[in-house]
Amino acid sequence: MASRDDERAKAQRTVAQNRRARHDYFIEETLEAGIVLQGSEVKSLRRGHVSLNEAYAGEKGGELFLFNAHIAPYAAAMTFGHEAKRPRKLLLHTRQINKLTGAIQRAGMTLVPLAIYFNDRGIAKVSLGLARGKRKVDVREAVKAREWQRQKSRLLHSRRGSDD
Repeated sequence: MASRDDERAKAQRTVAQNRRARHDYFIEETLEAGIVLQGSEVKSLRRGHVSLNEAYAGEKGGELFLFNAHIAPYAAAMTFGHEAKRPRKLLLHTRQINKLTGAIQRAGMTLVPLAIYFNDRGIAKVSLGLARGKRKVDVREAVKAREWQRQKSRLLHSRRGSDD
């Protein structure tokens, strides 16, 4: 029989990450939001059958929704299944929704899902990033800086090895 701490550690895990988000956008602020799911969607999430590659969050009718997130249908829930890419409501406070929609409309920012995970209570959460798009020049500079850091660490590592 597993202990309660083992169950919580297992429940608090990242299900899916959007790795392209940090490459394509400058993430200026992150926040956590709840998400409204159907039962079969939760089962698919627990199995890790989800993709956030083309997903984004947006305003619809005064509320925020997660669009284009692909949660694969759960095979055992044939009659009570779900659509794979349906819009899913995000749960935030009204003040947070107003702040985010204002930033999206005024400043031309984008609300990008960074990860979907289960918290320590086993509830599905979405990590959202308020982001500004990178231009091609910015992406090239970021790659150049990353390559330089890699090369610098290799040089330092090789020098330490020769000194010993």
